[in-house]
Amino acid sequence: VQLVESGGGSVQVGGSLRLSCEASVSFVCMGWFRQVLGKEREGVATICRNGRTDYLDSVNGRFIISKDDAKRSLYLEMTGLKPEDTATYLCAARRQGLGGTWPVRRWTEGMYWGQGTQVTVS
Repeated sequence: VQLVESGGGSVQVGGSLRLSCEASVSFVCMGWFRQVLGKEREGVATICRNGRTDYLDSVNGRFIISKDDAKRSLYLEMTGLKPEDTATYLCAARRQGLGGTWPVRRWTEGMYWGQGTQVTVS
């Protein structure tokens, strides 16, 4: 099983980026998570096969998660980027949902993880 992220980079405050994650197999739920060195990983956004999504409060309204099941791909459209969004963004997946969704706070229940892509906002 492989999850490969792309699309990270350096942007100015208020800018936009689109992250992509390609999976080698299909999953019921996928999500984006982020981590800053020395801090706990946090869930950013998740989406399940039934279309249900969940977002971290601080990104709600600025980030949009989407997927293309035919391509086994996951996306994160990020707008209005802030310095506090700077982190390594990781794609993760689960073979089952958690009650039909995957709450972002339950990041520890990711079964498979990508290597991450760096996003820097300054």
